[in-house]
Amino acid sequence: MREDVVTATAGEMRALGRRLAASLRAGDLLVLSGPLGAGKTTLIQGIGDGLGVRGPITSPTFVIARAHPSLRGGPALVHADAYRLGGVAEIDDLDLDSGVDGSVTAVEWGEGLAEGLSDDRLEISIGITGDTRTVRIRGVGSRWAGAALAPAG
Repeated sequence: MREDVVTATAGEMRALGRRLAASLRAGDLLVLSGPLGAGKTTLIQGIGDGLGVRGPITSPTFVIARAHPSLRGGPALVHADAYRLGGVAEIDDLDLDSGVDGSVTAVEWGEGLAEGLSDDRLEISIGITGDTRTVRIRGVGSRWAGAALAPAG
């Protein structure tokens, strides 16, 4: 999977998250990067909505990680924030890899830290230009070879 999507509003970012959720399953890892205020948490809110998990989904900056169980029998969403972590060793201390197989794990600020959790992952980078966001989605590993983002709708 490799796709660039431009969004102009928080609603469009959440809608993109719901589209992504349609392609996700237990064991999937998402590594998100982008500047402060880019919309990483907003995208994950849409993913959580699409997965049907218990909310609300808020930034886990101060608690580092939150688990959101499914309300409809699908995978849980583990939402982590690596912003305040000092390195790969601290990611290991969170023990996120123990829950990766049974949940969708999304790590904000995870670039350069969380890739070791899985050989297969979606790397999602968000750039800001004026009032728009460009969301670059890149699948890594055999899980994402030939996969496509669910159509809008």
